Amino acid sequence: MDPSRKRAIRLVVAGSAALLLAFALVYVSFSAGTDEVTASQLLREARPGQSYILAGTVLPGSVRRQGAALLFRIRDPKLKLSVPVRYSGVVPDPFAAGRAVMVTVQERSSPAAFVGQGNSLTTKCPSKYRAQAAS
Repeated sequence: MDPSRKRAIRLVVAGSAALLLAFALVYVSFSAGTDEVTASQLLREARPGQSYILAGTVLPGSVRRQGAALLFRIRDPKLKLSVPVRYSGVVPDPFAAGRAVMVTVQERSSPAAFVGQGNSLTTKCPSKYRAQAAS
């Protein structure tokens, strides 16, 4: 086979792969933020056994340890409503009361009890965090 034809085929294959990966990255970027729920949405829509990505602010005064578990409440950013979370796993260094967080949770035994999936807790970067005034 002619070397210039081989190069052309490789170029087309590599270009197609790059284009496919670019589309995948765009898709993931636009769909990534749609799965998050707030405390009020979680209380309205949660079903036992279903996982949800809960996003909000750690309620000041709610953080405590109970054995290996971290107990805290996540406040809805726009309402004075919060839900309790029981979390076991790696706690990020910037985790603190008043900080914006996301954690994957499942409802357990009662509508007000949510268990965080291990190692799913993330926090906003402290340099990018800006406290929001309560409504």
